[in-house]
This record gives sequence, C-alpha cells and structure tokens, in this order.
Amino acid sequence: MSPVKIKVCGLTQKEQALEIASMGVDALGFILYPPSPRYIEPERIKPILEALPPLVKTVGVFVDEAVEEVVRISQQTGLDLVQLHGKETPAYCRELTRQGVSWIKAFRVKEELDQELLAAYQCPSFLLDAWSKQGYGGTGETFNWDLAKPAVEKFQILLAGGITPENVQAAIHQIQPYGIDLSSGVELSPGIKSMPKIRQLLSNIAALS
Repeated sequence: MSPVKIKVCGLTQKEQALEIASMGVDALGFILYPPSPRYIEPERIKPILEALPPLVKTVGVFVDEAVEEVVRISQQTGLDLVQLHGKETPAYCRELTRQGVSWIKAFRVKEELDQELLAAYQCPSFLLDAWSKQGYGGTGETFNWDLAKPAVEKFQILLAGGITPENVQAAIHQIQPYGIDLSSGVELSPGIKSMPKIRQLLSNIAALS
C-alpha cells in the first residue's frame, strides 16, 4: 500500500502549525471562510508560512469567494494552493489556473457522488467530505466511504469528514485514498489541535505499512 498523504486543516496558531509540520505531515490547511469557527485572517497566515519547513504544502480553504479575492490572498500569503468548498464551477477553476493559482475542488457527499461532475473539472485530484447542514467541512461527520470507491479508481482522492485516530485505519483499508484530511477529529476545540491525537493517528497509519 502506498503511503497515504496527510493534511491537517483548520490551523489557527503558529506554534501548533510548526509542531505538526515537524511530525512529517504533507500539508497544512488554513480556513479563509469568515463564518467558520476555524477562520484565520490572511495577515496572520504569512508569518506562519514563512516559518514552515520548505517541503510542507500550504492550502487555503475558500467558499464561494470571488476569483480576484482568492488570487489576491494567495499572492499575499504565499499559499501553495487553494481548496474550494463551495459551488465553484469548472469555469471558475479554469480562471484560477489562468491566473496562476493551483486548486483542488472539494465535494460534500450525501447519498451519491456524480462521477461526470468530477470529470467536468478536468482535474486529477478532489477532496471528498461529508455533507452536513452544519456547514462546509469541519463538522466531524463521516459519509458512506463506499460512495468514494469509484472516484478513487479514476482520481487522486483526499478523504475528509470525521477522520479520527480510531477510524483512520478502517478508512484507508476501505478505499485506499490518495490522502486524508484531518480537522475536528484531532482537535481540542475548533482551531486548536490535540497533539496527542495527531501523534496517535500518525502512529496508527504507520502501523499499516
């Protein structure tokens, strides 16, 4: 089994970001959607990014933000790519590409996953999260992972939604995703991560190899 990529999302503190980066994760995510309890102001992100090791990817999460604003914040902060959690269209994503911004589109899965919709984005990678009336991600809810299996066969899938130290091995065994996205399942409170939980989850993943 190939090593699964690991992204920890919803960071709000520089010290925690640096500590988590030192654990060997692949990417760190920052929520740039003001209604989120994990929201972090763009001006607070740049100092964090400047202190991180050079090979850790940084991701900004947006929800139905204007293209111009996404481009501006990406350039201002130095983010490596953006994660789009709203109703962004393929044309919207193409415009980001045209303006030099790398992106990954997220979909919230409820009862089915439209493969043709994914294909319309002409992108190799997607994030799949649980649909919830509570909000756009970070709700701690899971979805039926079997719904992701057809997509895993065609795309690089980053699995999100209620991933915890207790269920991460089952998630990887069940669908063998390209990566996993962690947030509420390794938190003490919104935006404040639990280092013991993250270490335990990483240990549980390592035990699979």
